[in-house]
Amino acid sequence: MPIYNQRETESSIYQLWEQSGFFNPDNLKVKKSAKSFSIIMPPPNANGSLHLGHAVVITLQDIMIRYKRMTGLKALWLPGADHAGFETQIVYEKKLEKEGRNRFSIPREQLYEEMMSFTLASRITMEGQLKQLGASCDWSRKKFTLDDDVVKIVHKTFKKLKADGLIYGGKRVSNWCVKHQTALSDIEIKYEPRQASLYYVKYFLLNKDGSISNDYLTVATTRPETIPADVALAVNLKDARYKKYVGKYVLNPLNNNKLIIVSDRAVDKDFGTGVLKITPDHDRADEEICSRHTEIPKSRGKIINTLGRLEGVDIPNELIGLKTPEARVETEKLLAQKNCLDITHGENGINRNYVNSVAVCYKCNTVIEPLSLDNQLFLKVNAKPKNGGKSLRDLGLEAVKSNKIKFVPTRFKKAYIDWMDNLKDWNISRQIAWGIKIPDQDKDVFDTWFSSGQWPFATLMSTKKNDMKTFYPTDVMETGADILFFWTARMVMLGMYVVGKPPFKYVYLNGMVRDKDRQKMSKSKGNVIDPLGVIEMYGADALRIALITGNAPGNDVVISEEKIRGYRNFTNKIWNAAYFIQQNVQAPIHKQKIKFNKQDKATLKELKTVVKNVTKNMELFRFHLSAEIIYHYFWHTFCDKIIEENKIGLKSDNLAEKNKAQALVFTVFQTSIKLLHPFMPFVTESIWQQIINPITNDKKEALVMTAEWPKE
Repeated sequence: MPIYNQRETESSIYQLWEQSGFFNPDNLKVKKSAKSFSIIMPPPNANGSLHLGHAVVITLQDIMIRYKRMTGLKALWLPGADHAGFETQIVYEKKLEKEGRNRFSIPREQLYEEMMSFTLASRITMEGQLKQLGASCDWSRKKFTLDDDVVKIVHKTFKKLKADGLIYGGKRVSNWCVKHQTALSDIEIKYEPRQASLYYVKYFLLNKDGSISNDYLTVATTRPETIPADVALAVNLKDARYKKYVGKYVLNPLNNNKLIIVSDRAVDKDFGTGVLKITPDHDRADEEICSRHTEIPKSRGKIINTLGRLEGVDIPNELIGLKTPEARVETEKLLAQKNCLDITHGENGINRNYVNSVAVCYKCNTVIEPLSLDNQLFLKVNAKPKNGGKSLRDLGLEAVKSNKIKFVPTRFKKAYIDWMDNLKDWNISRQIAWGIKIPDQDKDVFDTWFSSGQWPFATLMSTKKNDMKTFYPTDVMETGADILFFWTARMVMLGMYVVGKPPFKYVYLNGMVRDKDRQKMSKSKGNVIDPLGVIEMYGADALRIALITGNAPGNDVVISEEKIRGYRNFTNKIWNAAYFIQQNVQAPIHKQKIKFNKQDKATLKELKTVVKNVTKNMELFRFHLSAEIIYHYFWHTFCDKIIEENKIGLKSDNLAEKNKAQALVFTVFQTSIKLLHPFMPFVTESIWQQIINPITNDKKEALVMTAEWPKE
């Protein structure tokens, strides 16, 4: 038997599995009473090659589906691909930049068709890479988030939400990415600490006769360039310093507009001076304060356009056309000239060492401009449908609080509930070309999370006739902890709303992939591991088990090439043990005629304990422990002890002794191969075909993939 060569073996083994038809649960030879088990694959973005994060997700799901298939369940793993809206458009924009083109100069329909061709080609590549990882999913049911039938379901959900009064448009402050020219939802922005200046600006009070007083209120702000859009000042009613000023007026220092002073509970009296400028066209919190006060104008009109430049009739000429950072510098000059910087604070009225938490686009790190836009669509998450029922938020909470959905690990339950308790309405419209078009809106498309949030039921509703009845709710949603709120929570809410049932029973969350020093992998650090490269070098089995061992649910996945190389050695160990079996065990083995001695029985008892422990941990989603148990047992017990202890018996001239040794060694070996299969499917299937099948000649277990899981 030659040295195991994964390059020659893995492709042919995958073809064998596909040709068997057993990825499709309809073809599995299971009992009529067999229960179903289903996983809907989180659809990888069809815009590039798979990375190690994908490899973790795919490996974990494949372990689950292979294990459940072997236990006799009607197991479905439905694969798919995500058009990935905004993220794919960013990838394609980078491609256009390299070609010297710009998406804004390409007609919308042409851009869409170009991106469709790009995505479909990427999807084919991606599916090939999934096969390289050993993904035993049912390709006959594969779905794409832009399939016509999926799009129809998404539109139907939108229509239902609209009929229930849960969709609204109109003018509202939204998160705007100036670089990509689109609005983003609250969880598509991130906050970064950045060095800033805190400006202490004087707003002079007006006397009753309209004349300007020498008295003033000081406002601390990091955005003086938005002062022309102020509509009021606000203080906290419990702040004794300012009670006497409520109801009075001040003068806007940059355009002389008259601003009323109001009191509001949202004002933090401990921040800055305790006086807040209210700019409802450029701040969500200010917009909400305005909604509570009839005496405040709801808007003066935004003074920053979608390109991030200042414009409008209320702003000084010196600021017109400037980008906001430039306008901030010029505003400082104007305020100093007007004696409107309070020099009793900071250095000449400015704290230059202020660290501010700045909202930036999660993809390009461009500072977000909060802009009052009138073409956005929002989904109400806290309101009850007008036709009756619970709010989306309450539905999402109910599914988890009632334990209809359980988290692995359990600590994520609290994180989920805390986030849901603070849920804000969701902006579902995007100003990009790529995605599912919003009905009755010419240009906008749905936020990709709105369509992918319907993935579990949209897939099963659009595959085979009885799939919803058979496989919904699905059993496990395995995904990254980093998209718990992006995606998982939204699947729960929309699944409960549309179907009336949670989309899955368990949520298994994995952490980020990190290097051996627990550093986040990035190209700039030079520590990125290409999963396809290491598969080529060490084999898919070595990568898979390296990703699992030592990595508990919810924790970051620590991986290194050294670790993968080490498990390549384990692959060789399994292969060498198989060669030993081939040379020393002859067919047929009649186990029922064998009389095992006390030591043999102890060996078989220990094997049963191993099976029990592996199985128990598989059921509890502790795959890392199952992998470690079978790894150590195979190498240190089977290879180092059991084989060594039985070498004399295997060579014995005493036929009974020889048969006994063969039966014992083969039983342990065959059982071990079954236990290893979910983790290392290629080498185990290759051994099954070349060695175990010729010995057992068991047509019922022609594939280890569909062989019966060992009994405890």
